[in-house]
Amino acid sequence: MQDSSKVPLVLVACGSYSPITYLHLRMFEMAADYFNNHEKYELIGGYFSPVSDYYQKEGLAPAQHRVRMCELATETSSTWLMVDNWESLQPSYQRTAVVLDHFDEELNTNAGGIQLPDGSFKKIQVLLLAGGDLIESMGRKDVWASEDLHHILGHYGCMIIERTGTDVWEFLLSHDILYEHKKNIHVVKQVIYNDISSSKVRLFVKRKMSIKYLVPDAVMRYIFENSLYATKLTRKRDYVSFAFD
Repeated sequence: MQDSSKVPLVLVACGSYSPITYLHLRMFEMAADYFNNHEKYELIGGYFSPVSDYYQKEGLAPAQHRVRMCELATETSSTWLMVDNWESLQPSYQRTAVVLDHFDEELNTNAGGIQLPDGSFKKIQVLLLAGGDLIESMGRKDVWASEDLHHILGHYGCMIIERTGTDVWEFLLSHDILYEHKKNIHVVKQVIYNDISSSKVRLFVKRKMSIKYLVPDAVMRYIFENSLYATKLTRKRDYVSFAFD
């Protein structure tokens, strides 16, 4: 840490990453810009946490491939972003609150926090990094349990990358739990519009269209070398039936 008086901060982004794109990487950079010279926090690292194969979603490649693509993206483009495979290895879908608890346990309970120049240790603040679509989904009771929202926003907090044309603060104003924890919610506007999505990348691969400059070159090579997304086998249950081919 450069300033021991600040709170050390680690960002965690949960998601499918099937595949990881430049927008996923840009989200961390936009968050880093926000925390540059922040009076309370000092950003010390960021983690991608790919979901397990038991997350029922169209286009979900096997976890081993999604984790490796995230590793390739961070290895070749960043000095501070990392990949944690714990969530991807779980035998069932893990709620976001549980994933954040995992990071808190590993960083603070097991590792003791971050060591300062004087030899002492300081607790690391874990913060969820997400897009504006996630914060809007928090308004749905069939998706998020109230106790999980209180735990995530009250104990950890959230950094939201707001998409162009949306108003996160207007949504926060209308949601009781989010408004209650508004001090723990940080919002960054996406100044340069970027709508790259994993689903569009998968479609381009399927249609034999170029995905260069949509994903890192190392990720693009991995996709083609492992024949990902080139067939109609895009659902988790299909991959399971083919023994994670």
